[in-house]
Amino acid sequence: MGKRITVTIDGPAGSGKSTAARTLAERLGYRYLDTGATYRALALKAVQSRLSPDDVCGLKRILSVTRIEVGSDGRILLDGRDVTEEIRAPEVGMMASLISRRPEVREVLWELQRRIGRGGGVVAEGRDTGSVVFPEAEVKFYLDATLEERARRRYRELLAKGRDVSFHEVLDEVRKRDLQDSTREIAPLRIPEGAIYIDSTHLSPEEVVELMLHKIEERI
Repeated sequence: MGKRITVTIDGPAGSGKSTAARTLAERLGYRYLDTGATYRALALKAVQSRLSPDDVCGLKRILSVTRIEVGSDGRILLDGRDVTEEIRAPEVGMMASLISRRPEVREVLWELQRRIGRGGGVVAEGRDTGSVVFPEAEVKFYLDATLEERARRRYRELLAKGRDVSFHEVLDEVRKRDLQDSTREIAPLRIPEGAIYIDSTHLSPEEVVELMLHKIEERI
């Protein structure tokens, strides 16, 4: 492809967005942007500061002094420290879902995300990348899977990291995240206009990426 475009991948937790986006970016020679990781970075700061997600003044305070950077490889720096692994903790994910409801948080992080993606040549994934952050993206995907399959993926991921969790705990966590993300007032999770819907329940990560590459070639 001659033109460097913007590709977005939205979808619920555990649908395979991160794996697909990272691999697709590598195949295209594009930058990988995990928009959700920017919220998780701020959420980690909030957890470390013992803030309540309802503490608007506290959130504004840490927003004003927090520096979040996203490397071209997707690694996340919080105030100069690599927190790529730390932000994946379940409690951080839950906090991220709660604080992302705040317009003050959204506006600051939307600007950061758009600045990173300016000029194209980026594969961005999250829950509002095609609907809000990059509504003019040339190609948009919505990646989905059944609740049970998404919970199984998350469960295996946590076990591989040595976390002591039960499948039912993870299933409940994913179900709660779905509810929070789809019912928030600001930028709720939804299928973006013009997005290509892919159900990854019975597809391998490689099959998902190959399907996406095929769809991109059709669109461009």
